[in-house]
Order: sequence, then structure tokens, then C-alpha cells
Amino acid sequence: MNNLLILIQCKDSVGLVSSITRILAQHQLNIIAMREFVDEEAQKFFTRIECSGELANETLLKDELASNLPFDALIKVTPTTPKNIAVLVTKEFHCLADILVRDYFETLGAKVKCVIGNHETLKTFAEKFDLPFYFVSHENKSKADFETEIASILVQYKLDYIVLAKFMRILSPDFNARYPYQIINIHHSFLPAFIGASPYKQAFERGVKIIGATAHFVTNNLDEGPIISQQTIHVNHTFNAKQMAVAGREIEKAVLSKALEQVLEDRVFVSGNKTIVFE
Repeated sequence: MNNLLILIQCKDSVGLVSSITRILAQHQLNIIAMREFVDEEAQKFFTRIECSGELANETLLKDELASNLPFDALIKVTPTTPKNIAVLVTKEFHCLADILVRDYFETLGAKVKCVIGNHETLKTFAEKFDLPFYFVSHENKSKADFETEIASILVQYKLDYIVLAKFMRILSPDFNARYPYQIINIHHSFLPAFIGASPYKQAFERGVKIIGATAHFVTNNLDEGPIISQQTIHVNHTFNAKQMAVAGREIEKAVLSKALEQVLEDRVFVSGNKTIVFE
């Protein structure tokens, strides 16, 4: 028997769960796990259903669900198979290292297809894992040319997500539009505090007692996309900006790892600028 996921988001109404489960039973699909949530303010319904069984006709299933759900329901039927990702980097290795080690031992839930860097610093490291590394310099070229070169590489692979593992370049709206809610960034701050490139310096100057990291989907608003996962740790007056950055790297790895786990298992729904995450 095959396992598959059914992901639905739609306007809330009475009897949705009953209608959905009835249709799945008619298709001889056994529900292994089902999670649902209603955003009462937005009046939206979300559900993630893991099923087992042999699905004879996916199109028919989706049509029957659509005809029994509110208009414009978003329905996705997907097998529980690993996703394909590309990783974009600059010079820092800690997030990339965590991803590549888990990819090597097949615990990532995805297959890393390539690594792209705007510096060559991590080329040798990526190649140790027999992964293609593409060096795309951002220097002496326009942003449009830089991003076009990256896009020409990405299009060679059938990708589900792009991970910015400390990729220190701001992507343009045109680039982001190619991959709506498919680009995941790790930001070295507990957003919405201290956006931009130097959050640890900002945190030190502000005298904060907590630092953190945030994984989020990339949108056109800098560091303001829907948040997937966050963590914090305590610091005190003895920490300087450099020591905060060292401590923060461990959180960055952990937060990005958790966010990737949730996204790659199709546990994350985007609703406006928020996410619903079925842990």
C-alpha cells in the first residue's frame, strides 16, 4: 500500500470534516493521521491528512473533494516522497554543513541537488559530498544578471524548495515571483526585531538579554515573510557582539533544521503573512 498526503485549505463551513472523510472512504483510503485547524478571524479551514491505500484516480478524487468543499478550495494530493532542494550560500558553513550531513545520511527528508555560492569559499566542502557547486559572483554585474545566472542553474533541476543557508544577498521581487513560498531563509535574529545584515551588532548595542533565530519564507519585504520556526537563548552583559554571533550559530542550525523538517513533510500552510504548522 502507498502512503499519500492530502492538504486542503478553504473557507470554513459546517460539515467539512464529515464530507472529506466520507469521500476518502469511498476511494478506499484509510486515514492514518488527520490534523485540522480553523482560523476563526479569517474564517479559513486547514487540514493535513495522511492516508494509506491504492488511489486509482487522483483527478477524480480532487474533483469530488472540490465539488463538496467551498468555492476556490486549494487541494493538494501528494505522495510522501522526498523533495528536491537547492542550497544557496555565501561564506558561512554551519547551516550548509548541517544540511549536507543530514542529506548524506538520508535524514533530511529531501535530496540536495546542488549548491550555489556567490563566493567560492564552500566549494571544496560541498564537493566532498559529491554535490555540484556553482560559483556565481555578484561582483561587476547587475542584480538582474546575477539572478538570471542563478535561475539558469536552478531550472536544470526539478526543485521543490530553495534554501538560503546564510546567503547574504537580497533577492529581487522578480526572482521571488518565480518561486512563491518556495524560498526558505534563516535569519540570525528573533524577528521582527533587528532585521537586516547586522542583527547581533544591533542586539549588542541595544543590550538585549535574549537572542534568537528565525526561519521564514522569502517575500518581497525584507525579513518579513511568513515565519516557519523560531528559537531563542538567553545572553547577558558579558556577551559582546562576536560572542552573541557564535552562540547564535547553534540556534540558526537548529531553527533551520526544524523549519526544513516541517516544510519538507508538508506540515506548513501559508495564510496571509502567517503560517499554520501542524507539528
